[in-house]
Amino acid sequence: MPITVFRHATLWTGQTGQTGQTGPGGPAGLPGDAARPTALAVRDGRIAALGAAAEALTDAADEVLDLGGGLLMPAFGDGHCHPDQGGFESLGPRIRPCRSVAEIVAEVRRYADQHPDGDWILGGSYDSTLAPDGLFDARWLDEAVPDRPVALRAWDYHTLWCNTEAMRRAGLDDSVQDSARGRFARRPDGTLLGTMVEWDAVDAVLDAAPARTTEERVRALTVATRTYAAAGVTWIQDAWVEHDAVDGYLEAARRGALATRVNLALRADPPRWRGQLAEFAADRDRVEAAGHPRLTARTVKFFVDGIIENRTAALLAPYADDPCTRGMPVWPAADLREALVEIDRLGMQAHLHAIGDAGTRTALDALAELTEVNGPRDRRPVIAHVQLVDPADLPRFAELGVIPNVEPLWLQADPVMRDLTMPRLGADRSDRQYPMASLLRSGARVSFGSDWPVTDHRPLAGLPVAVTRQTPQREPRGGWLPEERIGMEAALGCYTSGVAHQAMADDRGVLAPGQVADLVWLDRDPRACDPHEVPDIAVLGTWLAGERTHAADS
Repeated sequence: MPITVFRHATLWTGQTGQTGQTGPGGPAGLPGDAARPTALAVRDGRIAALGAAAEALTDAADEVLDLGGGLLMPAFGDGHCHPDQGGFESLGPRIRPCRSVAEIVAEVRRYADQHPDGDWILGGSYDSTLAPDGLFDARWLDEAVPDRPVALRAWDYHTLWCNTEAMRRAGLDDSVQDSARGRFARRPDGTLLGTMVEWDAVDAVLDAAPARTTEERVRALTVATRTYAAAGVTWIQDAWVEHDAVDGYLEAARRGALATRVNLALRADPPRWRGQLAEFAADRDRVEAAGHPRLTARTVKFFVDGIIENRTAALLAPYADDPCTRGMPVWPAADLREALVEIDRLGMQAHLHAIGDAGTRTALDALAELTEVNGPRDRRPVIAHVQLVDPADLPRFAELGVIPNVEPLWLQADPVMRDLTMPRLGADRSDRQYPMASLLRSGARVSFGSDWPVTDHRPLAGLPVAVTRQTPQREPRGGWLPEERIGMEAALGCYTSGVAHQAMADDRGVLAPGQVADLVWLDRDPRACDPHEVPDIAVLGTWLAGERTHAADS
């Protein structure tokens, strides 16, 4: 069996576990095991030894890597992301960096000119704060491309902006009506504006567009997983997979194009979930039958509600800036409970999007019934985002064994938070957002994610926000809701052992003999830095089960 020995780097084993440690961390000292052994040996994809025992294997090693400093630690994971969407965005049009409507229109025009044979132009993610109330006019895109359909996802992926030709192709006119799961924004004169909000409205446009080809999906997944490997990540949860995307994943795995492990969460659709049960089982089984070590399909995704910024997250009390609504629940509570029971009977893991406090409570209530109905088993259900949690519901995560998956880059008072979120919630609820330290103190096992491409995929970008609750400009002083800050070591644990726990991979996430050798080598120790300098740390290497998936010089 091949042996590789890593030498001369500080080791962070990650065995200190998650804590509710608060405070900004940084250079005031290195907690835990920073001064422990500086060597690690890998045999046949698993950690064989640490310290002197690893050094003793040097002469017998097939490969000896002298790291020459830096930090060697468990590789990161991402507990909630959308890699195919991120990959498609990288292929263009590239509107994510645009800082004005004019820049977006110019980029769409540039892309259209360079792809004259393309029919539909699909892209993301535009910044919703660039137009009042997040509402964008089709006529702005008509200026760039009047004769081909254009459909752009907002950064939240719950909203879509399209041109007039896209609405025409989709058969939409001013007579179309809102539904319980979708809203068509209108101008003051009642005509369609071109902004579609949530499922039924967004799908009314996208269902008219041609499906992505398998070849396009393989290209997107190749880009996406290589991007993650370069960030030190070895496992990701694709948190939104439609049935027609599974073939693309299987082909990417067959070609050896996946640079990370990926677990697929197949989306359950409220109107047709009963008919999807056999489909879910079949997709899971054919992925398992393919036998690729980097691809699984063990999870089902439920969107319980929408998002606060477009007033579709489900709230217990009305929105502060619109007392006529409490949001847009996606699932009737009884249907959600029934669907979760049936998914659980298939032995699949539940992964629920819940943003509002009513959405979170609905999710917890539904999950509470699983043990009663189906009996005990190791379920590890996930509620992703948990932006607003009623204080009475905080202890229920630990009590029910529910994993709160948190996106740390959202934990800051940035323009989206100030301009869109806080006005919707009002002061009292705004000050209860993302109770991350409270969840850790309650005993819940927290995992971190990015929701990429909604926000930056890099764990090194998320760490400082979890620790400081500040923007990159260090605002506000002392942090936003500073009582919910956590220490750097706890944050690292959420990105490593926390995600491994979500992945039901108890043999990953820490450095110890017998564990899978998923490793990342950083040029500096995040615990020894000013937290705001952590995004500048270089990822020098990533290894998945001992196989190198990223090298900084590549």
